[in-house]
Amino acid sequence: MSDKYSLLEEETLEFSHEQGFFDKSKTIRYLIIFLFVISLFAFLHYREVQVDILELNSIAPHYIVSQIDFNFSDEEATIIARQNSLRDVGKIYELSQKDIRKKRIEFENFLLYNQSWHNQVNIDGIEELYQGIDAMEKALVNVRFTDPSTLRKLEEFHFSIQNYLIYTPNTLLGKNQLPAYIWDEIEKNSLSLVMRNPVALTVILEFFKHTDWTIEDDIPTQRALRKKIELEIPEKMTHVSAGNRIIDQGERVTARHVAMLQAMKDAMGEGRYLNSPLTLLGTFILTLLFVGIFLAYFRINCPQLLLSNRKLFLLVTIFVITMGLAKLTEFFILNSKTSIAEIFRYPLVIPLAAILICSLMNASVATFATGFLAIVSTMALAYEWEGFLVLNLVTSLVAILTTHSLQKRNEIFSVCLKAWFCAVIVIFGFHLYNNHMQYGPVLADIFNAGFFMLVTAILAVGLLPLLEATFGVMTDVSLVEYMDPNNDLLRRLTIEAPGTYQHSVLVGNLAEAAALSIGANGLFCRVATLYHDIGKIATSQYFTENQLSEVNIHQLLTPQESAMVIMSHVPEGVALAREAGLPEPIIDIIKEHHGTTLVYYFYRKQLEKMDGDKTKVDEKEFRYGGPKPRTRESGIIMIADSFEAASRSLEKVNEETLHELIERIVKEKIEDGQLDECLLSFEQLSTVKRVLVKTLLAVGHSRIKYPSHEKSFLDRVEEIAQ
Repeated sequence: MSDKYSLLEEETLEFSHEQGFFDKSKTIRYLIIFLFVISLFAFLHYREVQVDILELNSIAPHYIVSQIDFNFSDEEATIIARQNSLRDVGKIYELSQKDIRKKRIEFENFLLYNQSWHNQVNIDGIEELYQGIDAMEKALVNVRFTDPSTLRKLEEFHFSIQNYLIYTPNTLLGKNQLPAYIWDEIEKNSLSLVMRNPVALTVILEFFKHTDWTIEDDIPTQRALRKKIELEIPEKMTHVSAGNRIIDQGERVTARHVAMLQAMKDAMGEGRYLNSPLTLLGTFILTLLFVGIFLAYFRINCPQLLLSNRKLFLLVTIFVITMGLAKLTEFFILNSKTSIAEIFRYPLVIPLAAILICSLMNASVATFATGFLAIVSTMALAYEWEGFLVLNLVTSLVAILTTHSLQKRNEIFSVCLKAWFCAVIVIFGFHLYNNHMQYGPVLADIFNAGFFMLVTAILAVGLLPLLEATFGVMTDVSLVEYMDPNNDLLRRLTIEAPGTYQHSVLVGNLAEAAALSIGANGLFCRVATLYHDIGKIATSQYFTENQLSEVNIHQLLTPQESAMVIMSHVPEGVALAREAGLPEPIIDIIKEHHGTTLVYYFYRKQLEKMDGDKTKVDEKEFRYGGPKPRTRESGIIMIADSFEAASRSLEKVNEETLHELIERIVKEKIEDGQLDECLLSFEQLSTVKRVLVKTLLAVGHSRIKYPSHEKSFLDRVEEIAQ
């Protein structure tokens, strides 16, 4: 045993000592470290830029100056440019469809009832008249009128101008007669293509040209032309130089201000040159530096963590979860179109990692992880670094200090509440320190801290059982759950081996007191001892504490058979524990609480049968399979178990006899090498022995004898009734 202690000696018992392929494979270990390197590189490299994005129509709380030269999409300038381009676009007109249809009906009636034209037109001319009226109707429906500049715009934007004529009516309120050149165009482009008889052509033209027409706006064509012109005009980009004021304090925020701020943020993001080889190299160097510090710290102070892939993977998983949530929070805050960034100035993202690591591993690892994550988060996240760093460190350290005593999951809310109280004190102190004690920002920061601590509590309560189950971790919270007397194994133990159960409860009390006296995990000792002898359920009648009659069943067995039955309670206990899903650390106690000790009573009986000839007795047949205790808690449980059992054989129980007994037991364990691997120092052993004697005396103290009393009237009535 050594008197030198490190974090290895103080390591808690969340994990089993048994290592499978996953836990000890170097390839998997390198993959876990590679995952950590990649995650940390991405976290450091892909950084957001913090720019105040003000809410539309709000009042600017302070002035904002451009930090960089940039161009932004100027909506106002674009609107003006489009309006200028539409300045040359006039109206487009068409003839009333109602008038055209009415005039055709009149012409058909004219042909039907006026027979004078029959003498002028032959049969072929009559057929042309009907073809011509169709062509005239189609031409009048399709014809459009506009001014020369609009006609040029139509041609410029690739509209068909085949049926367009230059003409602007005097009014749209009354009727208009179309000029003669319009009819000439209709005759040339429409009627002459289908009519060869000049008389029939003249009849149609004379009938229609002397008509007054209603002229209307062609709204759909005008809208289509304007929309196409607007789409053809590109967005106007306006240049803003570094140092120019974007918005003044108290000014109302417009869409133009919002566009400028967003463009400045984008320009600053592009200015970081994330894809530049030099930037990538810088991030890679910083990543290697941080990973090197991470590995060096644990190699020196907690080497067992690096030798267990489960522990390392758990730690890396919590780091990745924390960094991912931090980046996600940053993205939503900084890219929000509202003024949410003014409220959530200092997101508290590190306390979650502190609570998880402290609960699942230990406070030393959690403290280092808190500092590590606080530093890299301050570098990688776009927040005001002083407030962010101080608040996250303070709340995380308070969480670590108060998480140690957790025994119920809902107590995490109490932990986060205490961290929030401390955050409030820091917020007041921080604002006073910087001499800007304003009502609004202080309340916003207090609300920010409360919101994130509430989210932290909810996430921690949800993630803890998931991580416990995934990585096979045992915490104080889960230990308390295993103390439930309704547990199937404990209920069986109380019924099938009541003496063993009472022995386990008493050993648990002894071991817990002894463990707490030297700073070991007392709760674990108490819970583990409840299960350390569950293997006796299978053969409870072979153990003296469960034998109610005076007949000893071992009288029917040979010493080898008796020893085999006695020692079998260890593998039987392991099998029952695995079947019930007990954590591996408790199963380790079942294996180790006897170590490789000798079942001396039956070994001695066998030796007597062989007339004391040790060469005829195989000592291995009478030794437990081990392993020896490998933690302080396991060593304490071994001593307490032997001490409690041996104390039952004492004729006189007092402080002197108990001191002699514990000294003899510990001396035998040391000489037998049972305590060589459990990291208990001589100083701690001395404390453990003293506390065990004191506790057993307190548990088994004698009571004063009360004098007998005379029987009452009710007692005599009860005797008569019986």
